[in-house]
Amino acid sequence: MDSSASKSERNLGPDPSLLLVDDDEPFLKRLGKAMEKRGFTVEMASTVADGREIAHLRPPAYAVVDLRLGDGNGLDVVEVLRERRPDCRVVVLTGYGAIATAVAAVKIGATDYLSKPADAGDIMNALLAGDEELPPPPENPMSADRVRWEHIQRVYELCDRNVSETARRLNMHRRTLQRILAKRSPK
Repeated sequence: MDSSASKSERNLGPDPSLLLVDDDEPFLKRLGKAMEKRGFTVEMASTVADGREIAHLRPPAYAVVDLRLGDGNGLDVVEVLRERRPDCRVVVLTGYGAIATAVAAVKIGATDYLSKPADAGDIMNALLAGDEELPPPPENPMSADRVRWEHIQRVYELCDRNVSETARRLNMHRRTLQRILAKRSPK
């Protein structure tokens, strides 16, 4: 075992239980394996209902919860975690980063808030950061182009994929928006 793995295991404390809640199955499985390798005892859920049930029956010491799930809002899982285990360290993940949702997540009790794509190292740093210290900056932060693209995608989804309404709200020409939406996401 290398020294970085044993160091992270020591930082987990006596209870390495981790709840992962995400409806993106491939991401959930990859993250679960990566966190197990880092010393966590992982339990996974792909719905708000399953996440709430696990949080109620077996509240973990750590949790990583996606904000937008197929059957509702991940903040509902965070509320149950806070009720059942106030010391649980919770990181909220989302593919639609916004200041308003970050504030809501922290107010409800999340320890940190990360935009997808976040890797296991970034998540581990956020889970283990002390209350007074900030986690180190991500190794590979999103580019400005990617942040812009994510914002446009979020507004587009909030407008029920209506191009005209999205363009109006973003104060952008409709054709410009259509060109952006037709392209792949930037790295």
